Amino acid sequence: MRYRDAGVDINAASRAKSQIKELVSKTFNPRVLRGFGAFGGFFSLKGLPRDAVLVSSMDGVGTKLKIAFAANRHEGVARDLVFHSVNDIAVHGARPLFFLDYLATGKIRGKVVTDIVRGLSDACRQVGCALIGGETAQMPGFYAENEYDLAGCIVGWVRQREILDGSRIRPGDVILGLPSLGLHTNGYSLARKVLIEQAGIGLSQYVPELGRRLDEELLAPHRCYGPMLDPLHQKGWLNGLVHITGGGITENTPRILPANCQAEIQLCPHHGWRHYREHPAHSSCELPSGNPTGVLARTARLQPDRRTWESPPGGDAAHFQHGPGHAADRSRKERGKGHPRSQEEERKVLGGGQNRSRPG
Repeated sequence: MRYRDAGVDINAASRAKSQIKELVSKTFNPRVLRGFGAFGGFFSLKGLPRDAVLVSSMDGVGTKLKIAFAANRHEGVARDLVFHSVNDIAVHGARPLFFLDYLATGKIRGKVVTDIVRGLSDACRQVGCALIGGETAQMPGFYAENEYDLAGCIVGWVRQREILDGSRIRPGDVILGLPSLGLHTNGYSLARKVLIEQAGIGLSQYVPELGRRLDEELLAPHRCYGPMLDPLHQKGWLNGLVHITGGGITENTPRILPANCQAEIQLCPHHGWRHYREHPAHSSCELPSGNPTGVLARTARLQPDRRTWESPPGGDAAHFQHGPGHAADRSRKERGKGHPRSQEEERKVLGGGQNRSRPG
């Protein structure tokens, strides 16, 4: 009895490693102290400020992978994983240093592994992050045929005095939304249930309201906000940031609000596909998790001459949507004097001082 008889192809794993070596090495920089193939990744912190703090996050792609399996497109979801992770630490003011990935599958398929690592490598190079380690696990009988799971861990840094944690948020601060390119990597269980199972739309079906096929819409990339947020953070314009992931605006926003603040956000009515495509940042209420607003930024009151907000550095096609809402004082009594909130208004007010889900 050999490994191959149990479904584990060691030779396929070895071939895959040799194919991805060059892709991984392209992400290396002078801080990477050991090459490809060591048991651990070595990364030097030399040159970082004395008050540098390491910031880490770990995540997966989720059921967006089901769409990638069906479409046989794998590079994109790998890039999504890196960009999602960069966003998770960018909202605390951190810049990426290095990344590690975990890929598990029932049977090694060389081209698929190479496509995934190519996507990871490409994304890491775009954000200046070294891919210093990873695991490719071959687990026969554990996953369905031609399926895999993909997760990653990122480590970045920020100066301690520059950490964004929401503590500087004050009543009257403006809340701005940065639009996403789609669902990013959240809400796919709901989207698959509604669009594919209930509505019966095929992944390869052209949807006129979207102007493209359904699989192209659902595989739209996870936008990386780090490059556009960093220069704004360096200017001291940001008091807090929220990465809008699973749970949407309602669940993620309270994670950074001080106890004396609440977020008042104007929600929109349901407008359907066309409005979603034309005004993505205005459609946050249509999909409660993984909604089309990717990041919420809190800043002091806008000044008329701050035109940079309309076209942030590195923003490519992204822009700030002026005024989803603002931060309000929880202790204010004016609203309660003769003007009780309706149930609809209550749903639009998000309280602070609570962490409703685990970090990362």
